This record gives sequence, structure tokens and C-alpha cells, in this order.
Amino acid sequence: MKPVVSILIPAYNAERWIAQTILSALAQTWPRKEIIVVDDGSRDKTLQVARQFASKTVSIVTQENRGASTARNRALELSQGEYIQWLDADDLMAPDKIAKQIEASDRYGSERTLLSCAWARFYYRVDKANFVSTSLWCNLSPIEWLIHKMGQNLHMPPATWLVSRRLTQAAGHWDARLSLDDDGEYFCRLILASDAVHFVPGARVFYRASGSGSLSSKDESDKKLTSQFLSMQLHVAYVCSLEDSERVRVACLNYLQSRFLRFYPERAAFVKKLQELAATLGGHLDVPKLPSKYAWVQKVFGWKATKRARRYYNRWKWAAVRFWDKIFFHLKGLNSNKTGDKDPLFEHS
Repeated sequence: MKPVVSILIPAYNAERWIAQTILSALAQTWPRKEIIVVDDGSRDKTLQVARQFASKTVSIVTQENRGASTARNRALELSQGEYIQWLDADDLMAPDKIAKQIEASDRYGSERTLLSCAWARFYYRVDKANFVSTSLWCNLSPIEWLIHKMGQNLHMPPATWLVSRRLTQAAGHWDARLSLDDDGEYFCRLILASDAVHFVPGARVFYRASGSGSLSSKDESDKKLTSQFLSMQLHVAYVCSLEDSERVRVACLNYLQSRFLRFYPERAAFVKKLQELAATLGGHLDVPKLPSKYAWVQKVFGWKATKRARRYYNRWKWAAVRFWDKIFFHLKGLNSNKTGDKDPLFEHS
């Protein structure tokens, strides 16, 4: 018997995307699958849209708003599959994503092998997604994967992974204390519990850059900064538990430095704690450097004002990029309706 794959989708205020995401799950060429959507108390029409897909294959569950990690844990508890496929409510998978990864597992892996794949960011138009390889796009041991991730400030979105039930049980539940970088912390634990990370280049995932309303948006709320700091502490502890070496300490210091700007200089308590954490690694965090184009702003208005200006500029810039991509997306949709063209992403649905 071919194994069942549980595709688990936590959703909160995702009415714009949830239908396309569920279609992406239904379009998987792997025949034995169950899809579980857990609506985390959405205030929009996410639940109503999702319920249109309810069937023997698709289960729709709702709960009071308790956060993404709790929604993921609920989905996991309800699942029955031998493999777990995490899928955020605005992301998409190529139709053969799961099939290619299971084929690779049968040929090269074990129940403790983690399977990853290629991914690309997009806004609205999937055909404009650009796949940019990183040093994580290869087969690596757990310690090498974490050193690459932390030393070079890299990541893999949740949907890139396919995880066996055995490995999922070894890693434990998602940490409900975390509201930001909960996925980074969770998959770090999965990697700790694995025997290897096998990269499947033919499998593809599309990671939607959905803007400031998404969970991963980098606002400066106390809740998100507290979550980010806790996740950073846990990352350092995890990787140091695997290997006590100079290269691990260097990777950890690079990891802390890459996120230091989130806290510096406004959050003095966090800055102090991060410097103390860096000291345990035998290092020190430097004052973050802003891009040279902001030099004159910094001279005139100071460091804090320049940091705020940079944040707002980046938000406006990417909002404009999303706006224009949305326009072209709708124009393409109108043309497709006239010509009868089908979205190639769902050609197997």
C-alpha cells in the first residue's frame, strides 16, 4: 500500500488565498492523501470559503483564535497519514511535489530522513516566481544544514518539507509560546531528530509574499519581538547541543547579528540579553549597519529615525510591487477567461 500523506493547513483571515491553496493540495498527483484545514477563529470568510471544499478527502475544522502553532498542533492531532505535509494558507505546491519527495524517500532515505525541495517567492502571478538556489539546496547532515542556515541567514518555508510520522513524533508539537519564527524553531527540532536532510530538486513550492498582514511580517510589536528572541535562544541551544566547536559558535554569532537590527537600539532589555547570549559564545554583537544610501538621513535625523524611515520605505516599495503584480494578475485572468487557458499549476486537478 502506498502511504497516506496528511496535508495540514492552518488558516487565519486567509479568504483571498485559501481556495487556491486547497486546490493546490487537491491537485497533488500522489493518490493517497487527506487534507485538514484548521481555521483559527478567522474574522473574515476563510471558514465559509474552505467549507466549499469539504469532502471525504478534505476536512474543515474551526477553533477559537489561539495562534498558528495551536492550529497546527490541532491539525496534527487529527491527522492519520504516514507522512506530514505542512502548507500555509497562502502558499502553493506544484502538482508532483509530494510524489517526487516520496519517490526520493523510497530510493534514498529512511523514516528519519527529512525531505526538502526548491521554493520561490511570488506575489500573485505564480509564473513569475523566481527559483534562487542557496547552500541549503543539497543533501546535508543535520549539523551542516543548521550551520548553513544560521551562518548565512537562510531558511526553507514550511511547505518545502515532507516529514514522516515517526520523525514528527520524535520532534514533538509546535511551541505555542511562539508567534514569530515558530516554523524556524519547529523545523530546527525536526532536523535535530533526523538522520539526514535530503534535497529533492524536482519538487517545487511557491511561497507567497503576502505583505504586512502575514504572520511573518516584520513589525515591531512586543509579542513578535519576544517570540523572535525566544526562538533565537532556542536555535542557539539546539545547534550547540549537536556540536561544541568554533565553527558552530561563529555560525550562531552570525545568526544573532543578522537579527540584531530588529531590537537595536529601541529595545534596550533585549539588546542587553542578546549581548549576554553572544558573550556565552565568546563574541560580541556590533552596532548594525544600515545601507549606505541612508547615510545622509542618519547624519541629519539620527539612527533611530533612519531605521524607521528604512522600515517604512521598504513597506511602501513592496506594497507597490504587490499592487502592480496584482493588476497584471487580474489582466492575465481576464485574458485566460477569454481564451479558455488553464492555470498550469493545477493542470492535474
